[in-house]
Amino acid sequence: MKDVVNPFDRQKIGEVPTHDWNTVDGYLAKAADLHADRSNWLKTHERAAILERVVEIMKDRRDHLAMQIANEGGKPLIDARVEADRAIKGVELCIEDLGNVRGTEIPMGLSASGDGRLAWTSREPIGPVVAVSAFNHPLNLIVHQVCPAVATGCPVIVKPASDTPLSCFEFISILHEAGLPEDWARAVNPDRDTATKMVTDKRVAFFSFIGSSKVGWSLRSQLAPGTRCALEHGGVAPVIVDQTADLDDAVPALAKGGFYHSGQVCVSVQRVYAHSSIAEDLANRLAEKASGLKVGNAIDEDVECGPLIRPAEVDRVAEWVEEAKSGGAKVLTGGEKLSDTTYAPTVLLNPSDDATISRNEVFGPVVCVYSYDDVDEAIARANSLDVSFQAAVFTNDLKAAMHTYRNINASAVMVNDHTAFRVDWMPFAGLKTSGHGVGGIPYTMHEMTIEKMIVIKS
Repeated sequence: MKDVVNPFDRQKIGEVPTHDWNTVDGYLAKAADLHADRSNWLKTHERAAILERVVEIMKDRRDHLAMQIANEGGKPLIDARVEADRAIKGVELCIEDLGNVRGTEIPMGLSASGDGRLAWTSREPIGPVVAVSAFNHPLNLIVHQVCPAVATGCPVIVKPASDTPLSCFEFISILHEAGLPEDWARAVNPDRDTATKMVTDKRVAFFSFIGSSKVGWSLRSQLAPGTRCALEHGGVAPVIVDQTADLDDAVPALAKGGFYHSGQVCVSVQRVYAHSSIAEDLANRLAEKASGLKVGNAIDEDVECGPLIRPAEVDRVAEWVEEAKSGGAKVLTGGEKLSDTTYAPTVLLNPSDDATISRNEVFGPVVCVYSYDDVDEAIARANSLDVSFQAAVFTNDLKAAMHTYRNINASAVMVNDHTAFRVDWMPFAGLKTSGHGVGGIPYTMHEMTIEKMIVIKS
């Protein structure tokens, strides 16, 4: 068994079983057999009925699920409740989108060679899915990786983050309670070598990964021939704020986007490029907002910023801030460890573009504000990294908004909203080293199916 601890006080809150290769191999064998024998396939209405029961169970346990998210992951309870609601909605989205898992007619009469034929496609489950997940949304990420597989009829094996496995194991248990046969969905907690062996096994049809780019790209390079995949990594989210922006609206949004879950979000606000006429004012207002945030144990009702997931992450963030400070950055608030497990919400003004914190995802409660005079120069600085995910622009000038939208490297650009905005039915995709494939419930369901065509000559 593996102990699970609260990341704030490091006290044990639960445990999950560990799994060796023999167990994982058995799960993979059963998943492959289930997919190979079409008489085993669950009908669409059967899968929908199971997921409808999952929704009812989750609604009944919503407060418990939220407390568990906060307790194991350090996400403040107020935000953990939002995650629990999102996870429930995610299951509902899978049910709703089942009606869109369909093919199309292919016109055959476009040339003489197609005459006398009818053709159409249908969609079938791709096969066994293996998912590896991240710690920062321990329930909702599991729903995004597991539920589309269940909905489309794919057997699935999921490995949650080792720091936050409780929500995952409970969700799989809820699926079984709702009527899904156990072999169709399994949660595992193997060691690293066993996990790698599982992911790269030739029986895996689709690999879903959420986590660091280093691990994700490494695993992709080792996949068996034919295995499809989706990778979601992180970014160093850029924001452009021009001189027409309404700071009364921008500052609260930037604070939420930067300090939500203590910055442990893959599209968290990190680099804010503000016009030189407003940069200092914006940074000071943001610092004032950050300094008023309450830091503590995420399970406490009034806490707004919880701990980082591990003490080593607190030390790393502290090192990056100190390096930026030594390089000329001005610390407007924070800039210090509050304990072994917490770091103060921090705002830095004009760190060097070469600083580690300017070039890498901090995954901590730090927002950097940079001054610019020319917006194209700011966009070039924003585009200078090898990551590309979500970005934002704050402006009251439509032409300026469109200029940034067209020129900034991003898969999505928010106008007058923070970079971490998301609803679970929209496409969510990292570009360049930030990922591969497209997330979001409907898009994942599409990727977990294959399009199969029939051509009839008559």
